[in-house]
Amino acid sequence: MSRSSPLIVYAVILFLVAIVAGNTLFVVEQRQEAIVLRLGQPVRVIHAPGQPGAGLNFKTPFLENVIKFDRRNLALEADQEEITAADQQKIVVDAFLRYRISDPLQYYRTLHDETTAQDRLERLVNSSLRQILGSTNTPDIISARRDQLMQQSRLDVERRAKASRLGIEVIDLRIKRADLPAANQASVYRRMQTQRQQIAAQYRAQGEQQKREIFAAADKEVAITLATAQQEGETTRGQGDAQRTRIFGQAFGKDPGFAAFYRSMQAYQTGLGQGDATLILSPDSAFFKYFEQGPSGARR
Repeated sequence: MSRSSPLIVYAVILFLVAIVAGNTLFVVEQRQEAIVLRLGQPVRVIHAPGQPGAGLNFKTPFLENVIKFDRRNLALEADQEEITAADQQKIVVDAFLRYRISDPLQYYRTLHDETTAQDRLERLVNSSLRQILGSTNTPDIISARRDQLMQQSRLDVERRAKASRLGIEVIDLRIKRADLPAANQASVYRRMQTQRQQIAAQYRAQGEQQKREIFAAADKEVAITLATAQQEGETTRGQGDAQRTRIFGQAFGKDPGFAAFYRSMQAYQTGLGQGDATLILSPDSAFFKYFEQGPSGARR
């Protein structure tokens, strides 16, 4: 036997050992969980939620193989769905689902792989949204009761997942966007514009009516104020005239000559005050007696 023969034997032995070791040893990371299959049938779970097992593990070579799943939270972006709400308005909904694999063995038996799981969960989410949102009016979906509807949908998806034994835990379900279809947006915007114009016209009519009422009340108040002021003015003037007459009467009684002189001065002012009066009188007319005789003429 040549010297190279033992080396070849050792190399073959090492190669066989490596093959056996490669089919016996496997590593499960902290973020993973694994199912060991024997001849295609699951026999045990390694590093299931709440259990140890991460690191180096062993399996029966050539008889068993390993399938690994992500034990972290997983995301499902559902395709856009057009849903008819209770008010017969069509809306386009984008939703996403957050979940984790809670029972790897049941997950594998029911869904087998991630691709099948994504397809099954997407159909489940869309079905739940159609049922929940289809019984609700559009304004509630868009804003008013959105959080409440999402909580209701999440519970419904969780209930369906348990009933179908999918082996998952639903963490959250949210609507990213809920909009009207592009074909309906223009008509909805026109209807909203018409409604706002009607409301604006109603407000303007109410404002115009209130303006007329305010103006009428102000005019009435002005008329009442003017009438009251005129009445008070006439009363005051009457009292003044009475007091003036009384004072004149007292003064005339004390000095009749001065009273006659004062009245003549008033007559001069009335007749000659404008400067353009023409009088035709005799020279000895009593009208001008105070021009000739002065105030003393009143006592003759």
